[in-house]
Amino acid sequence: MTSLWQNIRYAVRQLLKSKGFTITAVITLALGIGANTAIFTTVYATIIAPMPYPEPDQLVMVWSKIQTFHNGVSAGDYTDWANQSTAFQSLNAFTGGSFNLATKDQPEYVEGQKTTPGFYKMMGVNFLYGRDLLPDEGKLGNEHVVVLVNKLWKKLGSDPNIIGKQMKIDGEPYAVVGVMAAGQPDRLNASLVVPLVFKPEQLNHDFHWLLVMGRLKPGVTIKQAQANMDAVTANIAKAYPKSNQGWGSFVEPLKNDFLPKERIQMLWFLLGAVGFVLLIACVNVANLLLAKGTTRQKEVAVRIALGAKSGAIFAQFLTENLLLALIGGVLGVGVGWLALRGLVAIMPQGTLPSEADLTLNVPILLFSFGVSTLAGLLFGCGPAWHATRVDPGEALKEGGRTGTSAGRRGVRRILVVGEIALALALLTGAGLAIHSFWNLTQVDLGVSTVHIQTFFLPVPEARSKDPVRITAYYRQMLSRIMAVPGVLDASVSTGLPLEGAGFGMPFTIAGAPDIADPSQRPGAAFGMVTPDYFKTFGIQVIRGRSFTDHDIAGSVRVAMVSESFVKKYFPDKDPLQQRLMVEELIPGVTKLGAAVPWQIVGVFHDVKGGGLRDGRPEIEIPFWQIPWDAATFGVLTAGDPLLMTRSLEDAVHSVDPEIALAEMHTMEEVKSRTLAGDRFTMVLYGSFACVALVLAAVGIYGVMAFTVAQREHEIGLRMALGASRGNVVGLILREGTVLALIGLGLGLIGAYFVGKAMHSTLYGVGSIDFTAVGLVAAVLFGAALLASWIPARRAASVEPMLALRGE
Repeated sequence: MTSLWQNIRYAVRQLLKSKGFTITAVITLALGIGANTAIFTTVYATIIAPMPYPEPDQLVMVWSKIQTFHNGVSAGDYTDWANQSTAFQSLNAFTGGSFNLATKDQPEYVEGQKTTPGFYKMMGVNFLYGRDLLPDEGKLGNEHVVVLVNKLWKKLGSDPNIIGKQMKIDGEPYAVVGVMAAGQPDRLNASLVVPLVFKPEQLNHDFHWLLVMGRLKPGVTIKQAQANMDAVTANIAKAYPKSNQGWGSFVEPLKNDFLPKERIQMLWFLLGAVGFVLLIACVNVANLLLAKGTTRQKEVAVRIALGAKSGAIFAQFLTENLLLALIGGVLGVGVGWLALRGLVAIMPQGTLPSEADLTLNVPILLFSFGVSTLAGLLFGCGPAWHATRVDPGEALKEGGRTGTSAGRRGVRRILVVGEIALALALLTGAGLAIHSFWNLTQVDLGVSTVHIQTFFLPVPEARSKDPVRITAYYRQMLSRIMAVPGVLDASVSTGLPLEGAGFGMPFTIAGAPDIADPSQRPGAAFGMVTPDYFKTFGIQVIRGRSFTDHDIAGSVRVAMVSESFVKKYFPDKDPLQQRLMVEELIPGVTKLGAAVPWQIVGVFHDVKGGGLRDGRPEIEIPFWQIPWDAATFGVLTAGDPLLMTRSLEDAVHSVDPEIALAEMHTMEEVKSRTLAGDRFTMVLYGSFACVALVLAAVGIYGVMAFTVAQREHEIGLRMALGASRGNVVGLILREGTVLALIGLGLGLIGAYFVGKAMHSTLYGVGSIDFTAVGLVAAVLFGAALLASWIPARRAASVEPMLALRGE
């Protein structure tokens, strides 16, 4: 212990003695450790950490399953599951909702949630005031109660006496019965919770619209719960073969339920990328330590001559290196905290689940400590071992310069080669992400995004679902909007281009053989649109006709389909001679009607409906034939659509003063939002790649600068014998170029594997992207040349007589 304390004190003196070296090494380490801390915090909170609920291992999601696809759950299935299953303490359903919250100025749009009573009690969520919903409040007539999420309670004034007070939601009075404590629920989109109450017509097995979460009984495993649910769904399929044949269930742990596989892959790739950054930082520090060790050869030689053992010298140098790593780790935690704040600021909403708490906690700090220690060992053992290999006789000679042995120079060159190889692999990842993002920006959207304002009307569920009333309501809305100066066209639709048509529906082709098993029927995106929809969004009709105002209830049912639909289902037929059988959607009823025929009258150019990667076939039908109560507006304007916001609000409120205009976005904003996830990934990869590029350039600069300093006498002698400054520059540049080319050659192997690993997350980019690899290799080679050129110029400025004077 005494020896360790002496080593630490001596290490502190040495680090303070070489302030420039210490600062450079600490900053280099802090960058690598900070990047790892920030990304590991994200990975830990999202994938590794237990869910922030009591007994989180008992919480599961239960899905309806058809073939290999997980789907929502019908109300009939949910109630049968809840009554027949024996594996759960509690089984609750929930769904999203949009509400109009009355305020003193004008209605405000609020996203909310509808849950069966006891949902948050099952989750173990704490309440600041009041309670969760009670079983009786899940019955018709008792449902006008509301629980506020803490963020909405604060927005409304943080009234501590709010329990029991009335608030107007969708024009109806609701009594506040609870306020949640601050925390995880605040990261949800939902700001309030009301009871999920099933009307008699909703208790069917056809319409899959619910999410179901359960808490397992103590001691029940996922496998046992799945077996129990398999038996339950088999019984339901026997009782309701028309709707449930081919349907089963899937039970899975709550963790990462709503996180796509591609996003989990992205997080692991990012953790690998910052691991490369840390390795490059460690290589840089190892090079610095090897260089510093050269200047301490006489010190080591004296200690050996006085009887110091090699093990003691190794321990002393390793102590210095570990202390350096720990200092870098402490600063790295601060860098990681700042990086985390920046990460949260630029992260698109919904990237991570609400349960992911991106804060530095004990596991994260332990990770940072472990990374710091590992880094110290990685970059510290080699230089410490080299320090014990000093020949005292050579180092203490009178005329002997503190030269670098060939072995030590070789190690430093190998480290630089490895650094460049790692940097190329990381830069390749960034190049692939950038190329993929560029490809996405060039995708044919199928729609115009210029001068188009969109918004959604959250029509209260209590409103009449009479198709005649819905049609009159939206016709009046369109009439008022079209009367606004500067409006060129307007339309109503159940979905929005780039975000989806609104529904997914199975269908059959009229005249084709019947498919007895409903789970085997093909499906397509399905939506309702008014006649000017295609003109408003600039969607090209390539065959047949568009809808007209004559396509109304009572007239021949007509449909339009996308090009991809025709290519997939009618490759050798005239689509305008075909009819589709699709079960009828009934406004306000969560149940499919009878299958009815729809005559195809037009084909439109493919529209990206579920993101820029989506090529799902699409069916559109006239909104006036089946009007839907909740719809989205598209408004084409002559000028900047953002300047029309107030006028559009006034037009809507002149028809319905109690409704809010929700999710007002221009189509340019919708497009940007669609690209947000890929942009975020590109920025992160690019940021880490830039750090790697700088560190690699600094590394090769350090090696070449130290080489020039060690060879100053040789260079002076060469110049005294007639070598020109150009010859000297060429000599140093050649050495740097050789190191860079070897590193790039080895880095191509890593680049290949990086491309293979990232392939599934990219768009329009192969596993081997020669364009991206070529560009990043050229950038890295240019940085290496620049890093070599600066020391080469310094070498060429050596005065021969001054360099030789010491001899």
